[in-house]
Formats: sequence, C-alpha cells, structure tokens
Amino acid sequence: MRTPWIKPLAVGLLSFLLACTANAQALTGVLKKAHETGGVTIGYRDASIPFSYLSARGEPIGYAIDICRALVDAIGEEIGRELLIKWQPVTPETRFNAVTSGQVNLECGSTTSNLERQKIVGFSPTTFISGIKLMVKNGSPVKSFRDLVGKRVGVTAGTTSEKTLRELSDKFKLNLQLVVSPGYAESFAQLTADKMDAFAADDILLYGLLAQNKAQADYGVVGEFLSYEPYGIMYRKGDGPLAEVVNKTFATLADEGDLNRFYTRWFLRRLPSGVSINLPMSPQLVTIIQAMAVKPE
Repeated sequence: MRTPWIKPLAVGLLSFLLACTANAQALTGVLKKAHETGGVTIGYRDASIPFSYLSARGEPIGYAIDICRALVDAIGEEIGRELLIKWQPVTPETRFNAVTSGQVNLECGSTTSNLERQKIVGFSPTTFISGIKLMVKNGSPVKSFRDLVGKRVGVTAGTTSEKTLRELSDKFKLNLQLVVSPGYAESFAQLTADKMDAFAADDILLYGLLAQNKAQADYGVVGEFLSYEPYGIMYRKGDGPLAEVVNKTFATLADEGDLNRFYTRWFLRRLPSGVSINLPMSPQLVTIIQAMAVKPE
C-alpha cells in the first residue's frame, strides 16, 4: 500500500533542491566562492592597533576584525549557509595585490580609501577617520614637519605616509632621510632604538602602538595633520553582489548601534594589553555613522 504523503514530500524535496541549485548557479564573485567552499578569507594585519592585530595567543583581533566578522555572518545569511573564516596575513605592500588577485576576500586593517585606490579596489563605507602625524621621543625638538630638515624619518612601506613624506620633503626642501620599514611594529622598534628622529604614520596607529607597548611616558604624538585618511574595508572591485551585502550590513550595524559598540570596545575601553587609547569618536565619524543608519524612504 502506497503511503499518500510520500509523493508530496518527494515533490517538495525536489523543488527545494532545484531551488538551492538555481540559487547557487545565480551567485557570482565572492558569494559564489563562499557558497562553494564554505569559507571567506580575511586579510589581517599584525600590528595595526587597535584595528587589526594579533592577540597574545596569535589570533587576529581589533575594531576592523569585529566589523569583518559581522560581514562574514551577513554573507552567510545571504547565501544560506554558515561560513568559516580563513585568515591570511597581509602587509601594507602586499594587501592590494592580495585583494585584486582574489587571495583574500575582505582586507580588514587600517587601509585608507581614496580616489586613486578606488580605481583598483572596492571599499566599504568609512569605518574611521585619521590623519598622518609624527611620533617622537619626549623632549625632542621636533614639534612639526617643518622641524624635520635633514632628519631621519621612519615610514612604513606601501602606505600613504611614505608617499606623503616624500612629497613634503620635495615641496618644502626638507631633505628627509626616509627610513622605510615593512610594518608598523618594525618602524616603532627603529624609533625606540634611536635609528630615526621621528616616525610618521596615521595618528591613531601611533596612539595604538603607544598603548600596546605602554610607552606614553617616553614617546608622544606631535604636529599638525599632514593628511586626511578615511579608512574602509577593502574588497575586489566590480563584485556588485558583495558590495551590496557590505553596504547593507553597514547600514544595519549603524542602525542597531553595533558600530558604536565596536568603537567603544576598542577605543574607549582597555585593550588586552591593559591600556586604553581613550579616544572619543570624532564628530566627523559620528555624522558618517548617523548617515549610514538613515534608511531610504
């Protein structure tokens, strides 16, 4: 005797499988790859404190990492499956190629979004606003970039700081001796070893290094802003479906207060090192996040 509910159940199961297959075939770019592999690769930095760096246990942590974890969850919801995160270290010099080549799907660090870079990669809405300043030893005669004539200035390879300091040196005839290091930690080490007179980088990264190394008593951040640096999460240019998920997720994170909570965790509370950067959100970033939360009518 044939059970009457078997046929409807079979038809329903077949319809579900066909729908899943059709949906998978319709996916493109990172969403398709995530559906096929069950994972998303995040490019992280090892010393971009407090955005993206390694904990004492060697795990990527930070403000940008928290945002990217939320993005991975959103991608998983979009494609209908739970996703694993694959971690890939990047440096200022390797990060762009890692994104354009598809080696990483989301670059989660302290990368400035500007018009020049937007020609080759895509960016999320702004996550933070910074600007280049100088770190010097307390008591140093250097108070401004104009005090750097003929001096040794550290920069990190592949950053806007390197480009900006070269341009300033040429424009104001500073005759700078640039000391180029592969990462922020290496640049800071060069400064503490007295191998440079100043270290130029985005101010928040300098404050992060001071907090992480508990070095506020010996070093300080000085001078006027030498640039305007809006940060964003970087991904492969031309991936429309991914860009849509990213923008939609940022709107949700802003509307539900998650971006503010992430900020409070990493900029106002104590870092795992035990020291707080204690940097309130700038009025510019407050306005940007409020604008993100506004839903179209």
